[in-house]
Amino acid sequence: MPMSDSWRDRLRPRSIAARVGLGVGLLLAVGGALVTVAAFAYGRQAAEETYDRLLIGAANDIAAAVSSGAEGLSVDLPVSAFQLLALAPDDRIAYAVRDPSGAVLTGYENLPAPPADARFYDGDFFGEPARFVTISRRFAERTLSGAVEITVGQTLRAREALALDIARRALVTVFSAGVAMILLAALVIRRALRPLDRMAESFAARDPLDLTPVNQAVPSEAQGMVLALNGFMGRIDRQVETMKRLISDSAHQLRTPVAALRAQADLAAEEPDPARRADIVALIHRRTVDLGLLLDRMLSRALVVHRTDSAPREQVDLRDVALEIFETGDHAILAPGARVELRLGDAPVCVSGDALSLNEAVKNLLGNALRHGRPPVVLGADLENGHGMIFVSDSGPGPSPEILGNTDRFLRAGRSGGTGLGLAIARAVAEAYDGRLDLAKTETGFRAALILPEAR
Repeated sequence: MPMSDSWRDRLRPRSIAARVGLGVGLLLAVGGALVTVAAFAYGRQAAEETYDRLLIGAANDIAAAVSSGAEGLSVDLPVSAFQLLALAPDDRIAYAVRDPSGAVLTGYENLPAPPADARFYDGDFFGEPARFVTISRRFAERTLSGAVEITVGQTLRAREALALDIARRALVTVFSAGVAMILLAALVIRRALRPLDRMAESFAARDPLDLTPVNQAVPSEAQGMVLALNGFMGRIDRQVETMKRLISDSAHQLRTPVAALRAQADLAAEEPDPARRADIVALIHRRTVDLGLLLDRMLSRALVVHRTDSAPREQVDLRDVALEIFETGDHAILAPGARVELRLGDAPVCVSGDALSLNEAVKNLLGNALRHGRPPVVLGADLENGHGMIFVSDSGPGPSPEILGNTDRFLRAGRSGGTGLGLAIARAVAEAYDGRLDLAKTETGFRAALILPEAR
């Protein structure tokens, strides 16, 4: 089946360096836009302050040149005033000197009047935008009393050119710093991701069956990924070891019964006596049943070990597990006519685990009790000392003292004969969920129980 475009998009590699670079680029772009606006605002403000000083200086020079005599006010325009404004050769200069009555003594008559209480103001001078300043010089003499107003203006070409030049210089500096930051960020990112590259090289050089944990130093941000990867490889390693043991046990434990079945089948084929042939066929049938039970136990063990590593834990009521096993009725097939009692407590017996694995474990305990114990057999679940317990008890003596005296060795061996493999399965399930398998003689017989921490 061809791979869909959506899955291609999901599997397409996306570089962390590219993502970080894109983030840095977007950050610099937004910052650059803000700096551009700020640079133009600063350039305009700096140019305005600079040329405003020139305007006020020229106005003060003209004000100082106003004098009062017997013939009235006179103005001797100083050259210095216009030399200051001549620093902007492309701009036009406007000025006017008005006496206390408002009559123009010298200069342009049509200059815009200043707003109230404003020293600097913008206006129009022969169709061009201009900037003006108005100052006053007060006279208090016998022949003259009042304020003389001096207005000086200049068009804005030089101001705008200076503002643009300041902004351009600022932007060049910011752009150069931005490029340097991008290059430095790219270098830092590559160096920061180098441990991941080394880890990838280490994985590429590994043997396919090498599932040992990763012990290389990685950045703290990648530590969680490495821990999860080590846990994942640990589960795979346990699954591989389980399969190896299953194959090894199968080869070892199936070779003898299969060879015996073949030999007995050959005998049955060659046996001329019908009665003798019937006995051999009956023996073949019993061995076949035993072989089927052995295969069931071995597959059950593989299933349990697999699920204890892969199946998520959930809250399970052990009473439900016992009830399901009892209602399934497998015990009627394993031991026809055997009496099995169900004994459940009143309170929920909740534990954290996998219902299917617990089911398989208890089925093995029940199968052992039916095959090797004595009726009546009791299947139950209850609380015991703050733990959940699911148990199978019978009236028989239980395993031999040799087995009970060396339980660990017996269960680690997981022998297929007798009760060993079934108990090994039950113990593996109990330990997988932080519990234990308890084998104990009772006043009425023998009890095998899974004791697990109660789920709160």
